[in-house]
Amino acid sequence: MLAIGGENLIDFVSVENNDDGLPSYTANPGGSPFNVAIAAGRQGQPVVYLTPISNDSLGNLLFSRLTKSGVSVAAPRVSNPTSLAIVSLSKGIPSYSFHRNNTAERQVSLLGLESYMPKETKVFHVGSLGLIDGKDAEVWEEFFKLCYQRGLLTTLDPNVRPSLISNRHSYTKRIFRMMRYSDIFKLSDEDLTYLYPDRPLIKAIEDCRSDYNGSLLIITSGAEGSTGFIGCSEVKVPASSVTKLSDTVGAGDTFMATILTCLIDSGRATREALVALPESVLSDVMSRASVAAAINCESFGCDPPWKQELDKESLP
Repeated sequence: MLAIGGENLIDFVSVENNDDGLPSYTANPGGSPFNVAIAAGRQGQPVVYLTPISNDSLGNLLFSRLTKSGVSVAAPRVSNPTSLAIVSLSKGIPSYSFHRNNTAERQVSLLGLESYMPKETKVFHVGSLGLIDGKDAEVWEEFFKLCYQRGLLTTLDPNVRPSLISNRHSYTKRIFRMMRYSDIFKLSDEDLTYLYPDRPLIKAIEDCRSDYNGSLLIITSGAEGSTGFIGCSEVKVPASSVTKLSDTVGAGDTFMATILTCLIDSGRATREALVALPESVLSDVMSRASVAAAINCESFGCDPPWKQELDKESLP
C-alpha cells in the first residue's frame, strides 16, 4: 500500500477572457501530493491519503475526486476552509498563487498521522507546499523521518513553489535534511536550480548527487525527458510525445505516481530491491511514467490516465 501526505487544494485555472476582457476560471481539485494519490489510485494501486480535507463544498469536490479514483481517505474531515490556488496559463505552462492560511490541509499532527497510517503501508510519499513553513511542515518532516527509521520506503518530491517561500534558507535546510531520509528523490530541473542556484545544471546535478545518499534520484526536464541515477548508473529516457497539448498541470505528479506504482506492483518497493534495480527495469519504469505524464498533458488540469488507458498506450 502507498500512503501519501501533503496538500490538497482547489486550482482556479484561467481558461479564456470574457468579452469584457475579464478572465474566466474553472475549479479543479489539485495539490501535488493529492494529484499523486489520484494518479496512483487510477492505476489500480491501493492508496491511502493522510491529509485532512475540509468539510466545506470545495472539500466535497476534493473528497469525491479521491474516492472516485479509488483512494482511501484516512483523516477525518475538518471545519477549516479549503486551500486555494489561482493558476494562470501561458502556452499551456502554469504559474501559481496560493491562499492557505489556517486551512484544512494544514491541520496535521504527529499523533494523528500515526493513527491514520495503515499497518500494511510499504511506501510513504510527501512533498510540495506542506514542507514550506509552519507547524505542519515540522510535522511532515518528523513523520517522514519516523517512516524511514521504521523501514518504510520513503519518497520525496519538493515541487518547489518559490512565490510561497518567504524564508529560503529555512526551506532549503528542511529539504536537505529530508533528503537524508529519502529512498527516492524526484526533482524537476527548476526545483534543482532553486535548491542549487548560481551554477550550471550539470554542476547542480553533481552537487545534488553528492548530497543525496538515498537509492534513486530522478530529475525531470519537461520536453527534454528525464534522468534517473541509481548507484553509479545513469538512465536517460526521452519525453513521450503529446498529441495535442492542453496544459502541463499535474504532469510531474502523474510521472511520480507511475514510478511508485510500478515499483510496488513489481515487488521492488524495498530498500534492498531498489538498490539492486537493473538499469533496464528503471528505464522501462521511467518510460511508462513518461507515457502517463504525456497522456495527462492532453487533458485540462490534472487528469491522469486510468490503468487500461495507460496499458494500451504503453504497448510496444
